[in-house]
Amino acid sequence: MKLLFELSGEHPELPFAELECVGRILDRKPQVAVAECPDPDATARLALSHAVMEYLGECPAGVSALRELLRDLGIATDRPFAGRAKKIHGTVMDATQLDLERLIGTMIEGPVSLSHPEEEYRVVCSGDRCYFGKVIRKIDRGDFAYRNPMRRPFFHPGVMMPIIARALVNLSLIGRGDLLFDPFCGTGGVLLEAHMVGARVLGSDAEEAMIAGSRANLPGADLLLADATTMPLCDSSIDAVVTDLPYGQSVRIRAASMERLYARSLSEIRRVLKEGRRAVVVTHQEIPAIAGEYFEITGMFRQRVHRSLTRRIMVLQ
Repeated sequence: MKLLFELSGEHPELPFAELECVGRILDRKPQVAVAECPDPDATARLALSHAVMEYLGECPAGVSALRELLRDLGIATDRPFAGRAKKIHGTVMDATQLDLERLIGTMIEGPVSLSHPEEEYRVVCSGDRCYFGKVIRKIDRGDFAYRNPMRRPFFHPGVMMPIIARALVNLSLIGRGDLLFDPFCGTGGVLLEAHMVGARVLGSDAEEAMIAGSRANLPGADLLLADATTMPLCDSSIDAVVTDLPYGQSVRIRAASMERLYARSLSEIRRVLKEGRRAVVVTHQEIPAIAGEYFEITGMFRQRVHRSLTRRIMVLQ
């Protein structure tokens, strides 16, 4: 099914990369993507999209072109509907959002209800194009806020927020029933998001307090007290790895140095990962030279957390 996505503006590239877990991108503009998706229901797992729509058409970013598109579509409905519009920064569309919404309301035959619509039609203007679709899903970002790490039974400073943890899980292309492993599981945030998309999860950490905390946050999870440089796992036994490598002088490590820890843990990740599958690794240092010894780097993204911290997200295969 051809779907239209209104993406979040939190990162210029990550929302597009995340879509690979549900389909193949056919077209893209800032904060907009068109993709072929075999299972529209799978889009419920996305974190960096605002709305998912059935793709109905597109046109140049102008009122007359949009009016012509709506006329050609000839949409009629007996259900109360609302027309919505979103103008992405940088669009050449000069009409106001309100004018665009009124145009949709007048060009679709049916009862308009702005307060209690049963259907929603949306135009998204980005760059020199307007994309039009019927909303089939809105991503409830409130669910991620509800899982804020400070609301969990066990909290530790510096943990990743759920919305980014979910995006990383999606970048790994883990499927329902597949086994995802986090060798530096910490408080279990990645494991929780993987569990919520239907994956089986396995976590390990070298600190007993973190294993106990992960068990409190995700009861019933399979957890190991283990050194990531010598994992007690069989070769080619894991479908995906997602992990945030430790950093900073305060981190307790068993390797001789942080670089040694990275090299040995990446070597172990490569050993336990099935052929052709992905590891998504977050670092706070530049380590592509180390990662390149064991993997092909198929994606690299930078995310600024605050003035002194920038995450490097690497997709390894």
